[in-house]
Amino acid sequence: MSSTRVGPHPELLTGDPECLLPRFGLDSFRPGQRDVVDALANGDDCLCVMPTGGGKSLCYQLPALQREGTTIVVSPLIALMKDQVDSLRSRDIAARLINSSLSLREQESVMDEMAAGILDLVYVAPERLRNSRFLERVRDANITLLAVDEAHCVSEWGHDFRPDYSRLGRFRDRYLKGVQTIGLTATATPAVRDDIRELLHLDKPRVFVTGFARENLRFSAQTCHNDVAKQKALGRYLRRHQGAGIIYAATRKRCEEIASWLPAACGRDVGVYHAGLLPEDRRSVQDAFMSGKLPIIVATNAFGMGIDKADIRFVVHYNLPGSLEAYYQEAGRAGRDGSMSDCLLLFAYSDRQIQEYFIENRYPSRDTVRKVYEYLLSLEQDPIELTLDEVREAIAVKDGTEAIGTSETLLARAEVLKRLDSSANQAVVRIDSEEPTLLDFLPPEAKLRRRVMAAVEKVIGNQRGEDVYVKPKRLAELAGVDRTQLTRVLRELQGLRSFDYVPPFRGRAVHFLRRDLTFDQLNIDFEELERRKASEYEKLEAVIAFARSKRCRQRVILDYFGDPDASDCLRCDRCDPNGIAVADPTSVVAHPSVGTGSLEDSQDNQAVDEAALVTGIRVILSGVTRTHGRIGKMLIAQMLAGSKNKRVTQLRLNRLSTYGMLEGMRQSELAMLIDELIAVGLLEQKEISERRPTIHMTELGREMMHRGNRIPEELSIRFPLARKLAAVAQRIQTGDVDSRQSDEAPENAVPLDDRLSDEGRASDTSSLTAPSERLPREASRVGSTSNESLVRDLTDQLKRFRRKRSAALNVPPHRILPGSVIDAIANLQPANTSQLESVDGITPEFLETYGNDLLELISATVANSQPGHDTKQLTDSSAPNALRSTREGVGDDATRISPGHVDAGLPATDAADTKLSLKSDATIIAEEDCYWTWRLFRDGYAWSQVAKIRNLSNDVMQEHLRLAAVAGHPVDSDWSP
Repeated sequence: MSSTRVGPHPELLTGDPECLLPRFGLDSFRPGQRDVVDALANGDDCLCVMPTGGGKSLCYQLPALQREGTTIVVSPLIALMKDQVDSLRSRDIAARLINSSLSLREQESVMDEMAAGILDLVYVAPERLRNSRFLERVRDANITLLAVDEAHCVSEWGHDFRPDYSRLGRFRDRYLKGVQTIGLTATATPAVRDDIRELLHLDKPRVFVTGFARENLRFSAQTCHNDVAKQKALGRYLRRHQGAGIIYAATRKRCEEIASWLPAACGRDVGVYHAGLLPEDRRSVQDAFMSGKLPIIVATNAFGMGIDKADIRFVVHYNLPGSLEAYYQEAGRAGRDGSMSDCLLLFAYSDRQIQEYFIENRYPSRDTVRKVYEYLLSLEQDPIELTLDEVREAIAVKDGTEAIGTSETLLARAEVLKRLDSSANQAVVRIDSEEPTLLDFLPPEAKLRRRVMAAVEKVIGNQRGEDVYVKPKRLAELAGVDRTQLTRVLRELQGLRSFDYVPPFRGRAVHFLRRDLTFDQLNIDFEELERRKASEYEKLEAVIAFARSKRCRQRVILDYFGDPDASDCLRCDRCDPNGIAVADPTSVVAHPSVGTGSLEDSQDNQAVDEAALVTGIRVILSGVTRTHGRIGKMLIAQMLAGSKNKRVTQLRLNRLSTYGMLEGMRQSELAMLIDELIAVGLLEQKEISERRPTIHMTELGREMMHRGNRIPEELSIRFPLARKLAAVAQRIQTGDVDSRQSDEAPENAVPLDDRLSDEGRASDTSSLTAPSERLPREASRVGSTSNESLVRDLTDQLKRFRRKRSAALNVPPHRILPGSVIDAIANLQPANTSQLESVDGITPEFLETYGNDLLELISATVANSQPGHDTKQLTDSSAPNALRSTREGVGDDATRISPGHVDAGLPATDAADTKLSLKSDATIIAEEDCYWTWRLFRDGYAWSQVAKIRNLSNDVMQEHLRLAAVAGHPVDSDWSP
């Protein structure tokens, strides 16, 4: 390589940049590259958004050879820099790097070459912008272009924000005199692009957004309900896919776990890469993977940014990534050589919890930030050399260490403290004044202070407004004082408003700038933080929507990024389920119709009875309705399949009318069907408590359950699964619109409308009733809630309850219910699940196991305490004989709900049975008639529907609900007309 460089390269005498392409081993530009090169040649600032593998590097490397001077390239990873520089130097291009991997002498040598103008490109990490020596030298060098690679890192709205990138705008203006700049990234939404323009101080930049589509990548997603399913799926996948590949996992621990079992599962060597490894171990794994000695690497997102390995044949995401930006960048590392490659996402809804944990830690609560501030403020040492873990333990919060780091960052932005990086035992001095010298602010007789200040100003030079690291020994020598005198005088000089001094420290530290403000006086915009957090959750929802989408996978991504040329790829698992395009790239795949309401892989869909399929879907929806949003997907699947496991019986799911209605379906199949119903909005998944997703009915689903007679257009179920559901549902008889039963129904048919609506076989589980649907029993406790005898009676009942269960389980009584919890329950007398859940010491596990029994016990005890109480009064736990006959469907005079009646699934009563005349005895009404009125409301039917079914006037229904409440049944105020 030539040791000198003067003027542009001789190849450019023609003025045609294509003359330089052979220097890079190329014979033509890729799409979009020439436009960027021409814009830079024209002197414009540029923002280049180009997909991974699209050739972003050439967009600044070639212009660097076109011009005099040196191009500085800011790049986030040392490994990336080394790969880029080695490649350029192998082509006789004058490129060097400056980072911590070089010795101080080597760094000085590179800076000398940069100042002499003999380098085409110098690669630096953003952290280098804090180095005073580099800043001094770069000011004097002939820098003619600044290239910011991975520019999305500058934006807090991006998926990989790095604080050191935030210095780039100021660095450009202050040290490079606003030099021409290009920002480059593979993943930037319109909001992130705006941020990059603003933070890099780009002057009317030309924005180039090359199409995001990757023509040689096949995207697919596979739903896996647990880790066992993921392991099996990944093992099968790797046995079918050869070549080099990356498997991304969300945490270091998960990477280690996968690497422990995967070699045996796929019969190939597997390496691990994450930030918790020693640098030499990471380097060894990366080198082995890059050289082809190691075929598969399991890694966190710490691996891969800028990794220039062309022959990666597949990328698997074992866990859900946090955003589509991150996913597309990581998946885009496959197939850089242009050959067909594969990208698989193993989707489990539970992975959402990992990303939510990350989001919550990136945006800590006001309370956490307050605790961090007040704790640090209480410490006297300066600087404060505590790790994030030590601070977290001291303030005893549940947040992770990242939340503590974010809290310190917020406090630094509020300008009450600064976070200091490792200084190798150096001191930090800073002058924030534009005055020529601070000596003018010191009295003439303060000779020692003046000497020390003169030494400080000499060290700082023209780096006013910057933290300057200096060894105390050097300052002492310049000032002609000993170390003790230097330390004392520097602390005295801190009294000057424009001067700051931080004593030497070894690791990371915190230094207070002000100690006179309370937390409430700090300028921290928590509303803005909440908006940013909401944006992070929206990004997470976009990934989940991608995993569940029935549309073309790549089209979903392109629409997300705002690509105006978005179209279906014809290669993903939605466009080409059988992988024809991958097996034979020359073949033309006919795009399947979308939104037909038919079945995927539907070449034999005539074999599916659509009416039976609708029935099966309605059964699933009905099952969800009866659990009132209190349980998760797998438990619902177990209930519908008729599982006899302990959990189902503990929650009394086996007493629901829909229990076992889809017996014959596997639980995993039913879970897949629930996922499909969620995807089209018939159901939704929420977290009613931390990390416990439960399934809820939507208005659309409720409409389908009551009146559905065809498959929604958006719903698409794979053919074998649809056929099996329809076959199982055929034994369930549906009622048609004119109330007639089908003459062709199988002999063993079970009436659907009876089972969807009449739960006469057994009472519903009140522990699953939503809190809003359970009326507090104050109306039946008149004058008794403060009664001391009631509290005593209830305490005795609770202790007997505890004693029986402790004896049955052979555990100490306090393990069931501590005495303090019994006292709290006896005083509160909770009437519903949410009230019981609010008692300190009641855990979700206890609530699910004993909650229903406990609420019945409380209800019965309270009812028995009423003045003039009738021991035969109606309760859920002890119904009188007449009512029990009604609920079991026996008794000639019982008002009963007949099977298979009007309105496609709405229960109806026979006309002879529904003609109701009010009886004078309110107790008889409560025991026989009002129960069924209440029951229909409880099951979610509207006022008009109940009136039609029961053939009752509004006044009579209101009276029924009043009597039901007096009898102890929960009545919701929303039921009113």
